[in-house]
Amino acid sequence: MIKDTIRQKLSDSKLARWTVLFIVAFTMMMGYFITYEMSPLESILESSVGKGGMGWTSSEYGFVSGSYGFINVFLLMLFWSGIILDKMGVRFTGILSCSLMVLGAAINFYALQFVSPDNSTFINIPLSGLAHTYIKIQVITSALGFSIFGVGCEMCGITVSKVMVKWFTGHEMALAMGIQVAMARLGTGAAMAFCGPLAHRWSISCPILLGVLLLSIGLLAYLVYCVMDKKLEASVVANSKETQPEEKFKMRDIWTTMHSTGFWLITLLCLLFYSAVNPFLMFATKLMISKYGVDADFAGFIPAILPFGTILLTPVFGTIYDKKGKGVTLIIIGACMLTAVHICFSLPITSSAYAIFLMVILGIAFSLVPSALWPSVPKIVPIKRLGSAYSIIFYIQNIGLTLVPILIGKLNGYDASYTTSMLIFASFGIASIIIAVLLLFTDRKYGYGLQNANDKD
Repeated sequence: MIKDTIRQKLSDSKLARWTVLFIVAFTMMMGYFITYEMSPLESILESSVGKGGMGWTSSEYGFVSGSYGFINVFLLMLFWSGIILDKMGVRFTGILSCSLMVLGAAINFYALQFVSPDNSTFINIPLSGLAHTYIKIQVITSALGFSIFGVGCEMCGITVSKVMVKWFTGHEMALAMGIQVAMARLGTGAAMAFCGPLAHRWSISCPILLGVLLLSIGLLAYLVYCVMDKKLEASVVANSKETQPEEKFKMRDIWTTMHSTGFWLITLLCLLFYSAVNPFLMFATKLMISKYGVDADFAGFIPAILPFGTILLTPVFGTIYDKKGKGVTLIIIGACMLTAVHICFSLPITSSAYAIFLMVILGIAFSLVPSALWPSVPKIVPIKRLGSAYSIIFYIQNIGLTLVPILIGKLNGYDASYTTSMLIFASFGIASIIIAVLLLFTDRKYGYGLQNANDKD
């Protein structure tokens, strides 16, 4: 078919496909900077106004952290994002998602810079951990911005994933996805390491403004990709002798996807694994300060070990998957390491060197699982259904990214030792091990090829 011919001819050019990779990965890197820029600011935000903070409570910080997925989960926006992607294509959906990210980040900056932390309003949202209580209008405004940003970021994530499949099927797909993930982690690491010192040196809103500017550059980068993609596709269509019509996405394709056992196991793995990592990072800086006695200016650098470590390791493990296969095996190993690390974090050991060691191990786990998880999805779901499939996966994932930070924020208000929250993260790890083993048996039964190499060159 025409679309398959176009994709194959475009991907045959190494220069073209690797240029595409770095352009769209740069955009996602900027998005991940915004996602984690609040984490190093938790202790500052919870300081009193007289000490330069905003006087937030732990529950209010957890509410804002969890607001990332409010619109995606409760208004089903992520589900519709996948349909928009499959119907409208990667160019339209990418521009829309980047624009929403910039808008949401700008609202968050406005909240911290211009909305007073002294004004409050009554709120009753039981699932948020804020039932029958007063909450700062600043917190609500910040949460609104982060929610809009979350819609854009998740929409951009599924779009970039489909771009990777379009350009790298039959080539170095796991390596490409590994590099894309690594660049995203670079954005995470930069946020964890530098937002705290920037806030201490200038103001709380300074790193937020920096994020808005970086994300605007990311939007411009994606526009460059759209121009490149449109010109190349037009050129191939003009020279193509294919006349068969392209097979279009239909709503019933979603039903077909949801009948796949392998799809649901991958989805549950994504939910459990990321619920044990991403929310942990949102609270990790304060954990380093309160439990391990690390200086506030340096505390963000320890959690930053995790994303910075994945920058090199994720492409390495992706290359192993491309050349040797064993995707589910990599996932099982990573899930075991994740579980062990969270159990160790729950122990009454307060050495900063111990915390650094555990973060290094967690970084390896955080490289192993995504390097095999995301390239496995196209082996289960065909490309015409891939956008909606990724949207369902990301939707389920966002349930965890929404509710887990709210839960942890509430628990940390009662258990300053973080023991309870670490054991909850460990339980997610144990469950992910079980699901990964089931996926291994399911792969053998249905022949998805998850243990086979990707690179056919």
